[in-house]
Amino acid sequence: MCLGVPGRIIRVADDHGLRMGEVDFGGVIRKTCLAYVPEARIGDYVIVHAGFAISTVDADEAARTLELAGEIDARLGPEEEES
Repeated sequence: MCLGVPGRIIRVADDHGLRMGEVDFGGVIRKTCLAYVPEARIGDYVIVHAGFAISTVDADEAARTLELAGEIDARLGPEEEES
């Protein structure tokens, strides 16, 4: 199963002919390839999988997705430590 995570583009740059950006995932910043979303701009939300932005998404949809992910995390609870 693949999991795409929404994040907000905070920087866009050309890296040797490849469109790259920095994407903010709730305070965690990751370098992300933006080649597949040429329409995406700073401030836009993108779905990222394995370091590649694969689609754009509006802010409301990104917020709903992040909220659901938080609910799943809360229901799973803390991981038990192995002894």
